[in-house]
Amino acid sequence: MITKKSLKEKKSKSKSPWSWVPTLYFAEGLPYVIVITVSVIMYKRLGISNSEIALYTSWLYLPWVIKPLWSPFIDIFKTKRFWILTTQLFIGAGLAGVALTIPGPDFFRFTLMFFWLIAFSSATHDISVDGFYMLSLSESQQSFFVGIRSTFYRIAMITGQGVLVILVGYLEANLSVAPAEVKIIASPNKYYAENIIKIDTSKIQPLPGNLRIIAKPSFIEIGTKPLNKETVNFYVNFAKKFNIINGFTKEKLNSQDTTNQYELTGNVCLLSFHLSKKPDEENNYNVTVDANNSGFSILAGKHITFNSKNWNKLAYAVIQIDPLIQNKTEAVIKIQSENIPLAWTIPFLFVAIIYFLFFLYHSLVLPKPINDKSVLEGKRSSVINEFFRAFIRFFEKDKILLSIAFLLIYRLGEAQLVKLAAPFMLDMRESGGLGLSTSDVGFIYGTLGIISLIIGGIIGGYLISKYGLKLMLMPMLIALNVPDVLYVYLAYALPDNMLIIYLCVIIEQFGYGFGFTAYMMYMIYISQGEYKASHFAIATGFMALGMMVPGMFSGMIQEAIGYKYFFIWVCISTIPSFILAKYISIDPIFGKRRNN
Repeated sequence: MITKKSLKEKKSKSKSPWSWVPTLYFAEGLPYVIVITVSVIMYKRLGISNSEIALYTSWLYLPWVIKPLWSPFIDIFKTKRFWILTTQLFIGAGLAGVALTIPGPDFFRFTLMFFWLIAFSSATHDISVDGFYMLSLSESQQSFFVGIRSTFYRIAMITGQGVLVILVGYLEANLSVAPAEVKIIASPNKYYAENIIKIDTSKIQPLPGNLRIIAKPSFIEIGTKPLNKETVNFYVNFAKKFNIINGFTKEKLNSQDTTNQYELTGNVCLLSFHLSKKPDEENNYNVTVDANNSGFSILAGKHITFNSKNWNKLAYAVIQIDPLIQNKTEAVIKIQSENIPLAWTIPFLFVAIIYFLFFLYHSLVLPKPINDKSVLEGKRSSVINEFFRAFIRFFEKDKILLSIAFLLIYRLGEAQLVKLAAPFMLDMRESGGLGLSTSDVGFIYGTLGIISLIIGGIIGGYLISKYGLKLMLMPMLIALNVPDVLYVYLAYALPDNMLIIYLCVIIEQFGYGFGFTAYMMYMIYISQGEYKASHFAIATGFMALGMMVPGMFSGMIQEAIGYKYFFIWVCISTIPSFILAKYISIDPIFGKRRNN
């Protein structure tokens, strides 16, 4: 007799895994790479400092660090299918929130808030998807589709880190110009006698490369000794007058108010800038001058418009420090096109729409396995007990503290490098970077880098299956860490040959993929036993923590010592992993393919 239940089960089984496994794992990988990698590039292009980027985006790892803490509740409440669809809606809403707050005045705070929403939703989505995969497929199907799911996860990485960033770069190139940065230090020991106005009459020559803003000078030290209002007003009117004459602005000159003209106010400095080459005839570029420190204000030249007629004329900005500043204080003046936020808003809106489409598609094609159900009713006590028991059993393992230490420091150098690699590529050469465009970085890391990483992982997996993890651990640790020295070379040589830069990144990413295979296998090794899935989730939490904490401080270290010494520090940071690797114990036959 055919019952309603049997019809439902038959219908569920009739849905081919090909209709949902590829899209589900693509949907799993894309938000992760956007939160962890794309956010770093976005904040760099929007003028956030390296120390703030590294600190705050490293905190975004936290949901993946602590996801083992709430993973049992995915089983307790509702179904895996419910959580997949719900989290895809939240991810789409978070992406839309990022897009809509990028153009706002307090974009850093609000976009971080929405990235947190995406991160927690994505971590929950990961738990639900992996559980749904095991519930919906037979053991033979799971084995067959494991390569498919991995492939589409990697395609998502390429899409986010490559295609999406390249698209932003294209929009930046067509909607805006590459920004410039000027570092200003207010110093009580400096009397700024050089505040005398000097007009550069030399002809500005076009420069090769992408259209960008050239600032002069790139570093200014200004004294905290105050000036009277009359003197400050003179500098402001000078800048405004030249900006008006050259068609940069229509702002009015300050009126000649003689009231309290000798009253002291904050010291000022002059900053000039121009475009690197002639833009297209029909393009106008609106440029904004901003400071990342509230103690520094822009009195003139805050909004400038460049075009094909005035690109090679000097625009002037007047920067004033707060008269209350008495100690040494630093600020970064960012000169950027107002359309850079728009170049990032459009792709984020596009991806948000994709996630709403994912929700609609998966609500139709995802099967409804009979065993995908909540275990809340009548089993709350046993589930909670098993949850705590799984944690206790993990920490009862032999030499577990040594294993945890190894998980935390295995990628100590790489955790710092990965946070500053893209900013290093994007920073101007005057700041010690390579001065590449957003599209260049997207191509390097999103295509060449990911492909090299995948190839390294495949070769690493083959060698472990042939020789075992114990024998391959040290060679893979070397492959992971030694290529970091290539970034030392790039920081010192600053090559302009793209083939050299491509080659260095390809080697480093191949080594990362090759070496990371041993790390994954070691997590599987210490997860053996009664609670494999729970213990592996705990191990991945420590893995994420090992990336989060070093990454938080990497930006501060880089800004304190510069890119050259920072990459040397990264190489030094790899040493503890080699020391610990000598003391961990691994079964010699673990990972080897066994002939039946």
